[in-house]
Amino acid sequence: MLDQPPTAHRTTTVEKGPFTHATCTCGWRGPARRARDRARRDAVEHSPSGA
Repeated sequence: MLDQPPTAHRTTTVEKGPFTHATCTCGWRGPARRARDRARRDAVEHSPSGA
């Protein structure tokens, strides 16, 4: 099997009504949050580097 570089995780936040959730290009989706800061923190915590 060929060695392939790890897929980059690109996260973003999506607002839907009063809720915001983080999503990633890998298919991950964080829980709906009322606090945008918490949704952004979910995205940071999901990324492999954690930053």
